[in-house]
Amino acid sequence: MSLLSDLVNLNLSDATEKIIAEYIWIGGSGMDIRSKARTLPGPVADPSKLPKWNYDGSSTGQAAGEDSEVILYPQAIFKDPFRKGNNILVMCDAYTPAGDPIPTNKRHNAAKIFSHPNVASEEPWYGIEQEYTLMQKDVNWPIGWPVGGFPGPQGPYYCGVGADKAIGRDIVDAHYKACIYAGIGISGVNGEVMPGQWEFQVGPVEGISAGDQVWVARYLLERITEISGVNVSFDPKPVPGDWNGAGAHCNYSTKTMRNDGGLEVIKKAIGKLQLKHKEHIAAYGEGNERRLTGKHETADINTFSWGVANRGASVRIGRDTEKEGKGYFEDRRPASNMDPYVVTSMIAETTILG
Repeated sequence: MSLLSDLVNLNLSDATEKIIAEYIWIGGSGMDIRSKARTLPGPVADPSKLPKWNYDGSSTGQAAGEDSEVILYPQAIFKDPFRKGNNILVMCDAYTPAGDPIPTNKRHNAAKIFSHPNVASEEPWYGIEQEYTLMQKDVNWPIGWPVGGFPGPQGPYYCGVGADKAIGRDIVDAHYKACIYAGIGISGVNGEVMPGQWEFQVGPVEGISAGDQVWVARYLLERITEISGVNVSFDPKPVPGDWNGAGAHCNYSTKTMRNDGGLEVIKKAIGKLQLKHKEHIAAYGEGNERRLTGKHETADINTFSWGVANRGASVRIGRDTEKEGKGYFEDRRPASNMDPYVVTSMIAETTILG
């Protein structure tokens, strides 16, 4: 095994200019991350200099067998923490051979919204709190939980320390460092309320980059849990009953919200979100009705509410923002399995273009 490990960790730059580029894309379910690797003649820093590639869309639920070719367009480059050196990860989106975005390509429409002059001039910033649950590989049950049984009730686990409270910290720390190495704007991690559940935060990141970075952070987490022999679940309510669900709260601000008088701009934006509550809920993740019950730090899915420092509201304004009269707000409705391209661009479209 030591020889295998040595080969896996070979530094290619000692022997060649060639690099390995891992092309990453989103499959047909909207949550299945796919990737494959190719050799390039030398280092590349600009995604527009990377070659397009193709894959069999009939094997990902994205094309018919008789016309299965789907084209990958490279969009963002990250350093590869697994292969290191000059090797890269490439976030892509998917198109037909004719150049049209395929139906599951949510990035294309998001990029159009973010490139709108009125949106670009507002420099929208996002901070996304991605919750997830680490699951035992052979049974659909959180790690550290007795199979078919339950741990002690919630209370000691949130930001907890100790083998009976912080379950899976080695995976979390490995992921944290891998994200920093890759160039993702990860800003923190913490243990969550339910044992086996964790959160990482990405941001503040501007515009379309927020979606790119959350997707690559998810990819890294999938790869690290693969190595560790556990599964990661983005289900918004992985365990029924008196256990917290998993969300992806989206913190958001625009240039005018961050400037003096921004609190009034925030309140107007929240008013626009209220008018489009149903449309946003429909786009904020599958199975969210199991999470947004009005319990466990959530608002009821059918009712829009907002408040200062209220974690039981749909939208929360922080105390600092209230005190300073400017800042950001938090949309607490998105589920952990939301598409960050959809959520970030929809918030911008509703609050800036609406």
